[in-house]
Amino acid sequence: MRDTSEELDPLVAAAEAAMLRSLVDPGHAMHAGRVVLAAARRTGSSDAAAIALRAMALAARELGDLEGAERHLRQAIATPGASRERVAQARLSLVTVRTERGHPVQALRVAALAWAYLSPLDRAKLDTQRAVALAHLGRLQEAVAACDRALRALAGAPGTLDNRRFLAGGLLNRGLVHSYRGDWNAAMRDLTACLQISQHAGLRHLARLSAANLPFLAVRRGDIAEAFHHYREAEDTLFGYPERLATMRADFAGALLAAHLPGEARAMLDLAVPDLETCGARAALAEARLKLAQVELLIGDPHRARAVAEQAAGELAAQGRTSWLPLAREVVLRSRLALEPVTPALVAELIAGADELEDGGAHLAGAAALRLVAAEAALSVDDHPTASAQLARLTRHAELPGRGERWAPAGARLTSLASEPQARQLARASQIPVPVRQHALAMEAALQEDIPGAFLAVRDGLVEVSVQVETFADPSLRAHVARAGERLAAFGLGLAVRAGGPCDVFEWAERWRAVTAPAHACALADPERVRAELGRRTLVEFVVDGDSLLAVMIAGERVVLRRLGAVRAVEEAIVRLRYAVRRRSEARERPDLRRDKDLQIVAGELEQLVFRPLAADLGDAPLVVVPVGALHTLPWGALPFLRGRPVSVAASAASWVRAREGARGAGPPAVAAAAGPALAHAQAEVAHVLACHPRGREVPGRTEPVLNALAVADVLHLAAHGVFHARSPLVSGITLEDGSLMAYDLLNVTRSPELVVLSACNSGMSRTPMEGAPLGLPGTFLAKGSSCVIAGMVPVQDEAARAVMSMFHELVAAGQPPDAALAHASAKTGVYEFTCFGAGDRPLYQPVATGLEGSATQLDQEPT
Repeated sequence: MRDTSEELDPLVAAAEAAMLRSLVDPGHAMHAGRVVLAAARRTGSSDAAAIALRAMALAARELGDLEGAERHLRQAIATPGASRERVAQARLSLVTVRTERGHPVQALRVAALAWAYLSPLDRAKLDTQRAVALAHLGRLQEAVAACDRALRALAGAPGTLDNRRFLAGGLLNRGLVHSYRGDWNAAMRDLTACLQISQHAGLRHLARLSAANLPFLAVRRGDIAEAFHHYREAEDTLFGYPERLATMRADFAGALLAAHLPGEARAMLDLAVPDLETCGARAALAEARLKLAQVELLIGDPHRARAVAEQAAGELAAQGRTSWLPLAREVVLRSRLALEPVTPALVAELIAGADELEDGGAHLAGAAALRLVAAEAALSVDDHPTASAQLARLTRHAELPGRGERWAPAGARLTSLASEPQARQLARASQIPVPVRQHALAMEAALQEDIPGAFLAVRDGLVEVSVQVETFADPSLRAHVARAGERLAAFGLGLAVRAGGPCDVFEWAERWRAVTAPAHACALADPERVRAELGRRTLVEFVVDGDSLLAVMIAGERVVLRRLGAVRAVEEAIVRLRYAVRRRSEARERPDLRRDKDLQIVAGELEQLVFRPLAADLGDAPLVVVPVGALHTLPWGALPFLRGRPVSVAASAASWVRAREGARGAGPPAVAAAAGPALAHAQAEVAHVLACHPRGREVPGRTEPVLNALAVADVLHLAAHGVFHARSPLVSGITLEDGSLMAYDLLNVTRSPELVVLSACNSGMSRTPMEGAPLGLPGTFLAKGSSCVIAGMVPVQDEAARAVMSMFHELVAAGQPPDAALAHASAKTGVYEFTCFGAGDRPLYQPVATGLEGSATQLDQEPT
């Protein structure tokens, strides 16, 4: 109990006021703390000095200066003559700061030193801070228990501002621990309660922190559009608080990474890591580096992934956070596997890494995935006994769906480990991801040459993945959740290539694309239905088998499988072609720099790789093309073999069939057009587009009017700049007068026009995390219900865009389907930058006599 002299000391009261002020106005509190500290030192008021230093520390922490916060708190603890209670309270605040600076073990020691000298209520407050250190050490159950104890005491405490602060902070900390444990509903309850208490008490900093965690929770609950909405709000709210903002971004990145959105996670981490370094937030920094290493591995940079993972491991080890180290070592091992030849020693290290992840039970799913990788590595060095042993650990409790019995390849025997209790084995087996288990079963079957059994295991696994994907409506989430089955699907496709015929390869290619497809196009394609819809068209579906590009061609009654060029050679040729198209576009206004010859040479090289083995079978028929990998970035009209030929590019045969099913209203379509800023000919282009259509109207080039037009227009034409982000396709967009219309802005629209024309640079580009679900603007519009999207694949000059778009709309209004109209307009103008996506073979108007009806050979083959 404090003595009366302290209670009457006006400097103590002023110091406590400054401490409370640090929660709502840290800049003012810092100034007030300095004033009180100077006066306390002059008068010898030790407790006032200790409290003032604590106030300055809390203010420094809010302003992102963790080093300064710790310095002030240590000065408070060392203040001569300060009471034990005041020193203990300074230690209470130091617990969180030491944790945030990367020393959670030391933080718990500081808490132990403070415990004996704190009142019961202050001990409850200390528990809310201990929970943060425990959570960083992976001791989540202890962290929840600490919060539970604290909240019981604080809920009945007097409603002072400080008590309300710790009550709200305890709810915030417990909510975050719940989220680490995957209990999203409990996390949302605690964060919502924290937000309500903070807002009512005027604790704006805690309200900010609660709001900052909403993007994280929205992602984990599957609502990407809402997550980005919360993120924009949190970014504005936390402006001026760099450490808080950086931590929010890092947490958001972790959720995006868990949702299989590595590009979007990378964008957040690129912003967060430098600020965390500057602020000295070493605990959050080590976690952010680990997430960054995982991202680098996923996006294909094993060199960078290994370096960052090793740095994160060093920081985590220095902080005593040993429970995190297996995750860092896993990234290092996977990076080495991508960079080094497989050796028996590396196989042994992979197995040891899987064992380490499995120990303690915190990372069982990751352990199973790494064990499967170890089995594959063992097979690559012909170590079949080791591979079989690892596979057996993944499959020994597998059961046939609905039958309660374990499926096993012919001749296989159940195995168990006598030293491991059965209940524990079953508990561990339940944590093995379904795709990993089924992949292991398929590998076991293939090793015994039981190909039907291998196909069965793959098929059952993909069905399970599809069930998981079906819980999400968002096409980007569907695509990324499906990544869990990517390697399983590739194994099944490889089996089909080696053991089946063209129809089998088509079935397995479509089976995987159906898993990843948007919700409206996820049914499997019936080959007979595809043939019926094709008519005189030809479908070419590309697939990858190892290092080779293959194509399945459906034309009439024929289904043909052809092996094309090497994948790497095709990828390099596409890069050169895109460069040549871009250089030619830049040189249009400079006759002395004409690049037609360069384009012809590069396009011819790519043609040899991709279409020469198909040329005899293709004839002159219009094409439906289903790309794979880098082919999603190919400007198809630039290939001489395809110039003047109608080409529709689809994510899958099933999605193309589905896009043709939409009902078309009677009469001419309603056309809306908008012009964006900073384009010399945008307004003239829009005027010409509208003049072509009897029901045309211009809409303002702003986000809201354009979104409103999506709900009523049959055709939407946007003459505006486009920006494509390869690593973060959801933040790709069209530049309008009031900002950008982002791909993620389209996720909540309920309708999309039948035809969307994006007369913008790079607006047709996409990144395809999984085949069947290209992400970017065309894929997003198609997922929301559009039948066809015309978009640019490379930058195009304004005048050239106006020329080809003007002719395109004239032909569409004359009754030509969009794919034929674009083919003819591109051939006539020599502008090959645009591509037709979806099902572009249905006219929007009744045809009139133009002389263009008939086969593709009637169209001009070269620009005039």
